[in-house]
Amino acid sequence: MRGYRVLKDSNALGRIADVKWALTNRRFDIREGHFSKYIFGAGVNQAEIVCRQYLLLRVAGLELNRALLHALGKAGAPVVFYLPPAWRKTVQEVGFKIAPLRSALLWNAFVVRMLAYGVLRIGRIILDGIKAALKKSHQQSGSYVYFADLAPGNLPQPSKDGRSHDIITWYMQWAGRETCIDALCHGVAGSGHSVVNGTPVVPVPGPVPPLTSLGALSCFAAWGIGAIALATLDFMRGRWWHALMLNPAALAAQMRLQEADRLAREYLFHNSGWIYRPLWTYEAEKRGARITCYSYSTNNEPFKRSEGYPPHPYGWQAMNWPHYLVWDDYHANFIRRAVGDTGKIDVVGPIWFQCSAMEMPAIEGKCVAVFDVTPFRSSRYQILGAPLEFYVPEICMAFLQDIQKITYDAGYSMLWKRKRKIGSLAHPRYRLFEERFSEVENVIIVDQDISAYRVIEKSTAVISLPFTSTALIARQLGKPACYYDPSGMVQKDDRAAHGIEIVSGPEELSVWLRNIPD
Repeated sequence: MRGYRVLKDSNALGRIADVKWALTNRRFDIREGHFSKYIFGAGVNQAEIVCRQYLLLRVAGLELNRALLHALGKAGAPVVFYLPPAWRKTVQEVGFKIAPLRSALLWNAFVVRMLAYGVLRIGRIILDGIKAALKKSHQQSGSYVYFADLAPGNLPQPSKDGRSHDIITWYMQWAGRETCIDALCHGVAGSGHSVVNGTPVVPVPGPVPPLTSLGALSCFAAWGIGAIALATLDFMRGRWWHALMLNPAALAAQMRLQEADRLAREYLFHNSGWIYRPLWTYEAEKRGARITCYSYSTNNEPFKRSEGYPPHPYGWQAMNWPHYLVWDDYHANFIRRAVGDTGKIDVVGPIWFQCSAMEMPAIEGKCVAVFDVTPFRSSRYQILGAPLEFYVPEICMAFLQDIQKITYDAGYSMLWKRKRKIGSLAHPRYRLFEERFSEVENVIIVDQDISAYRVIEKSTAVISLPFTSTALIARQLGKPACYYDPSGMVQKDDRAAHGIEIVSGPEELSVWLRNIPD
């Protein structure tokens, strides 16, 4: 927190983002011939970016932010963190001091730990395969698609009218989906079976099925012995990348040895995991599967500044998914600016993701649907390294207070749907404000798990905090929508608004609401 104050006092909140952007785009100085196909398999031609993505995920996250802020909080203190050699140099180039010896020791310890995880993964795959073979457990085969990294709220949960706005239901109504499939699979443990449009929704242990044949297990065991030996010897001579990637390489080898009818026709990943494309997906793609990254949200771009647009946020320019699903042309342009001409981009409109079967509260008369963002507590927010203080209690509370007063004066109810449940991570001052605000006249609380679609359908107009995706859903449903900025910080022509009107201050908001047709 002291380090954050140093950045704020010097008007340099963007320094953390500068480091993350530099790491995203800093290639490792490794010759192509030094990446082993034995380890990387079908992904060997993109091995450098695979390593970079993996480290952006495993190393360059919140713990790195914490280390940078900790160094800033002590005058003249160096950064002590497990970074690879090229990244230690990059952090120095951005203006931070590095403790070279301690950081190098931590880095080597981290790689040893990754090597150990890889060894354990190889043993786990062999044991799981033996158990599955002995139990003769049923494994999904035939024509199916797999949805990665879902939670219970992402599964079909029809309300009384039979509708469900989840990702699996969305997929089944999308014209570009895989057709003639026998099942829709996911990895949510303990969930029951359901059916969408006559197709079963089935939980499975994971995206890569166990190896159950003796031949496949024998081949994998032999590969594992060789991979462990190669990774260990290379690490001892300074080639850390094979030890680092042994864990994901084991999953890739497992996928490579799968029987053809046990592979999904398509594997779908959502944009919460935008940075790292798993190594096993290169094997699946080589064998004919489609690999798709879909966006359930569009709130990804940084705010425009007076001097222009800042660079892409951390990780986006390191992506290399072969197929993207996006909401509109603005969204497609954002992806294209990040990845260039690589990958196919399909514009598909708003993508459903999470919902609940819970019923909407009773509503009478005209109402405005309001979608905010819950601010994190200060300690959490500061570790995020945000270059601009916008999603903070002062702005988020003013957003709601202004809307409540203006809707009340205009004779509207205010349907307030908070973004998500973050519990104790929410700012304590905002939590207290929420409790009091929920009792204010004309405010109707909507449970956070209820689909935004159902809330917007019941509303006369929609007001969102910049730049939440609900405004785009409202536009699709033909409802008047705007982004309301109580601070005046957001520029009117910011492309992150996707063409939705930006309203600044209570006077403009009052005029906008009065112009809504009855």
